[in-house]
Amino acid sequence: MAFKTDIQIAREAKKRPIQEIGEKLGISSDDLLPYGHDKAKVSQRFIDGVQDRPDGKLILVTAINPTPAGEGKTTTTVGLGDGLNRIGKKAAVCIREASLGPNFGMKGGAAGGGYAQIVPMEEMNLHFTGDFHAITSAHNLLSAMIDNHIYWGNELDIDIRRITWRRVVDMNDRALRQITASLGGVSNGFPREAGFDITVASEVMAILCLAKDLKDLQQRLGDMIVAYRRDRTPVYARDIKADGAMTVLLKDAMQPNLVQTLENNPAFVHGGPFANIAHGCNSVIATTTALKLADYVVTEAGFGADLGAEKFMNIKCRKAGLAPSVVVVVATVRAMKMNGGVAKADLGAENVEAVKQGCANLGRHVENVKSFGVPVVVAINHFVTDTDAEVQTIKDYVSAHGAEAILSRHWELGSEGSADLATRVAEIADGDSANFAPLYDDDMPLFQKIETVAKRIYRADEVLADQKIRNQLKDWEAQGYGHLPVCMAKTQYSFTTDPDRRGAPTGFGVPVREVRLSAGAGFVVVICGEIMTMPGLPRVPSAENICLNADGDVEGLF
Repeated sequence: MAFKTDIQIAREAKKRPIQEIGEKLGISSDDLLPYGHDKAKVSQRFIDGVQDRPDGKLILVTAINPTPAGEGKTTTTVGLGDGLNRIGKKAAVCIREASLGPNFGMKGGAAGGGYAQIVPMEEMNLHFTGDFHAITSAHNLLSAMIDNHIYWGNELDIDIRRITWRRVVDMNDRALRQITASLGGVSNGFPREAGFDITVASEVMAILCLAKDLKDLQQRLGDMIVAYRRDRTPVYARDIKADGAMTVLLKDAMQPNLVQTLENNPAFVHGGPFANIAHGCNSVIATTTALKLADYVVTEAGFGADLGAEKFMNIKCRKAGLAPSVVVVVATVRAMKMNGGVAKADLGAENVEAVKQGCANLGRHVENVKSFGVPVVVAINHFVTDTDAEVQTIKDYVSAHGAEAILSRHWELGSEGSADLATRVAEIADGDSANFAPLYDDDMPLFQKIETVAKRIYRADEVLADQKIRNQLKDWEAQGYGHLPVCMAKTQYSFTTDPDRRGAPTGFGVPVREVRLSAGAGFVVVICGEIMTMPGLPRVPSAENICLNADGDVEGLF
């Protein structure tokens, strides 16, 4: 049986004018800033005008650790949103924007899949409304102004050996990880070591996703530490006088983007920090706006629950005063088999025992999410090769762990296939059984926060960090940053820092290679193991297969 590709399905979508989608949420056409016929930004004026409304129920979708077999977290997020609307609920979806780097690399797009997609799929996965370009430009404007300040006399006495602000580009380009800048003589400035991160790892991205309005945005941008003087005192972006111009560049990007699902239900797509090297959630302003307009808001957090959900709870919810009513953990039979030791080529054959073995990874994620005081539902994202016995194995395992697993066929059937999942999720959300609390208090020492996440979420025995890193954390505490949460940067493929250790491993340590203070965003980034803040392309990048066909349509995006 031949299935249509995601891009074929998206191209056949019967989209409605974006003004009609806005009307479903009570947004008038005057408060929409259209980008073509099928996407628009929601005006800050409208957002300001709905702040006195009560909030709807917040539903988080997370997942097991990703495997090459696929999990379908965004697909499930979109399918659940459509399912809720199908059963008569007023629901909206909130997801992140796609980064060009993984689109042209290996991960692919970020619009869902099958009959649970957000459209326009091509635009969403490419330039969309220009938000990422604005973030890249604002970030690199600051970079240019730092070097320009030094060139014209260095009035702030910046130690050029201690410039912490790197440049960014929205592409996977390993050649730029470490560079030497300002070569070529006196007129080009002072040569120094520098480097690039991917745009989604930029502190500017994190700030845009955590700021509540333009005033808050500029304050946070000004708070960013960009360098240190010879006496080790910090230099802030506002010292460089860059915060005002950066805010101007981000003025439009700050407004959430409204698009639609294949079933013409509203979806906010805004912001896109990576979950393995940043905090992995869509913008606070999109989520909080959606909660004022819909009775149920379905949002996702990147990668597995050990990264995305942990940061959603400990960073986003803490900063924005949010509390999820229910969490959906996505799993697939295929991924369970892979966690149970089956090779990708053999996933099509029934293997109940491998499913049973692989469920340890799912069980740990369920336990971890429950530790935040939130009820959990497992969504089994259905593949056509799944057998009844394999599905039942997951259901039985989850039931034994005090939760419920529901088979969902949204990829194949859209909302018809997710109605059962939606019904149960809505019942739990309406039951108000959640008693959410972050994992650690603000006043816990920074190193202890790192240990808390490593031991309670990853189940590590210890955190391995040399004295230099521990001293750096103590210095930041002395400077008044001890109350900040920690943002763990580690591989998404495992609870450990070794991407090849699947399942639910024990008996390991978490090595901390570096810590970075994101004073504007309001967290400390903890870089663990070999994680890269600038990914590279694979041997055969997706870009090799992306092109325009004879009709001028995009081919190769997925």
